[in-house]
Amino acid sequence: MKSIQVVAHRGFSGEYPENTVIAFDEALKLEVDMIELDIHLSRDHELIIIHDATVDRTSNGNGSVGNMTLSEIKRLDAGSWMDTRFKGVSFLTLEEALNQISRKTRLNVHIKAYDHDRDIVTPLVVKQLEASGVLTSGFIASDETTLRLARQIQPEISICNLSTTPYESYIDRSLAIGCTILQPGNAMVDASFVKNAHAHHLEVNPFYADDKAEMKRLIACGVDGVLTNYPDRLYE
Repeated sequence: MKSIQVVAHRGFSGEYPENTVIAFDEALKLEVDMIELDIHLSRDHELIIIHDATVDRTSNGNGSVGNMTLSEIKRLDAGSWMDTRFKGVSFLTLEEALNQISRKTRLNVHIKAYDHDRDIVTPLVVKQLEASGVLTSGFIASDETTLRLARQIQPEISICNLSTTPYESYIDRSLAIGCTILQPGNAMVDASFVKNAHAHHLEVNPFYADDKAEMKRLIACGVDGVLTNYPDRLYE
């Protein structure tokens, strides 16, 4: 089926604990075109790879990532919630994830920023991406405020505007802040949307599709890539 970029959403997260070393490793074994990961800031200003603002869903702990230190987060089991086979898998820092992934595939780095921590987390992420040499091979995805800040810090960084809610000015607003990539919810995407985005030289990578029928629909619309929890299905 593959005729577009395969983007492993939180790694191979349909079969392995999301945003962990094993989910990323299994995605890399498939030679995916890109891996998407999520970042939250810990209490001691470490960049933690986790989707949710709390550790409750994806570990044996509970509480807000922002109220925990790296040491506390590292002691948690981030694998058993999915299957006992993954007992002992731990959360990663961005530095650890970059060391694992950055030389092997393109990166989609989703900053989960909030008003209280945006000015802290954004420059930390940009600094680490610079240090790893992935400013051009990877990009930051986030809300418009965070993306504007990232470009102020480093004008050369690639940025991606994401939205699950259709709004008429999505493409225009994305262009205005310097985006080269769009990450719309898959329900927003049709052939007309993709044609309009491509006319403005914007890459379109919708999120997300896990069943083959939806994958085929998005490919038929002309998208550049598809985020999926089951990257293996895009190769079938």
